[in-house]
Amino acid sequence: MTQVRSESWGQVAGQGSVDLWTLQSSQLQVELLTLGAIMHSVRCRSKSGRMEDVVRGFDHLDGYVSDRRLFGAVVGRVTNRIAGGRFVVDGTEYQLDLNSGPNALHGGLRGFNKAIWRATAVDGGVQLSHVSPDGDQRYPGEVHVSVTYLLQGETLSVEFRARSSRTTPINLTSHSYFNLAGPDAVDIYDHHVAVYADSYLPVDETSVPTGEIRSVQDSPFDLRKPVAIGAQMKKLPGSGFDHNFCLCSPGDPWSERVVARVSHPVSGRVLQVTTTQPGLQLYTANVLDGSLVGKCGRRYGKHSAICLETQNWPDAVNQASFPDALLRPGEEYRHVTRYTFTTA
Repeated sequence: MTQVRSESWGQVAGQGSVDLWTLQSSQLQVELLTLGAIMHSVRCRSKSGRMEDVVRGFDHLDGYVSDRRLFGAVVGRVTNRIAGGRFVVDGTEYQLDLNSGPNALHGGLRGFNKAIWRATAVDGGVQLSHVSPDGDQRYPGEVHVSVTYLLQGETLSVEFRARSSRTTPINLTSHSYFNLAGPDAVDIYDHHVAVYADSYLPVDETSVPTGEIRSVQDSPFDLRKPVAIGAQMKKLPGSGFDHNFCLCSPGDPWSERVVARVSHPVSGRVLQVTTTQPGLQLYTANVLDGSLVGKCGRRYGKHSAICLETQNWPDAVNQASFPDALLRPGEEYRHVTRYTFTTA
């Protein structure tokens, strides 16, 4: 049985109070914030029985308020990049603010990660809801969105739902930074990672997909069998992984599938990810540089965590051959991602 409780966690000037929600099962303890629907912590056991937090973040609210790397947050309206910050819907061109070089990234200058969500207790978890007004961050339509966190045993389920008054792009994800070694670990090089995808999306110099869908065969992106991620990153031309893996083909029916597995042999911790989303952005915290001070005073450096961002393919609103990224009036956006923590 899952225990659910909440407490006040502070105030954001001009916005209101932020609550901390705790979900507790016999295997996991999960802490969530109403700011940004943030996954603040996940405590799970090692093979020796030691309970530790495996999610990067901050000890105090101020860290999340000033954070620009979206630690643990729900990202929206559109996660990842939109090329040039431009898209066309129903014959109208929309220009977004550019916040990642020449592109728009992760919903804009004040995306869903900066909103305080309304929380409602549900059986086994909490539902967080938010209303994004028409024109928010220059996107069309009023969007009603909810994220429901449910904890059952060793599995944390995250369900995303949204409806819009006008046609708008939508692409939601959880941007949690994981390190299964625990809070004291400085990198993820000893983690073993598998992503069960036959293809990935090559990117240009600004990290926007080129439009090509390329096989992972005979490349460093072939993660269909577990690899030590530190050694694998040395084979890449860049500083690490920040790429979308294609979990299914455009137009495939909605279905849930096992898409990734991360393990830490020393602690024995294992994280398995299942999702209904068509893509997974594997990100190895390439831009962290040690300037951010996180939990317990630890500085978060390059490759100190791994993100497994289940989502639609980046820039899908501008790529006709990618899965549809538009939410139309009368339709419901719905996706589920599950994180299962075990030991081996």
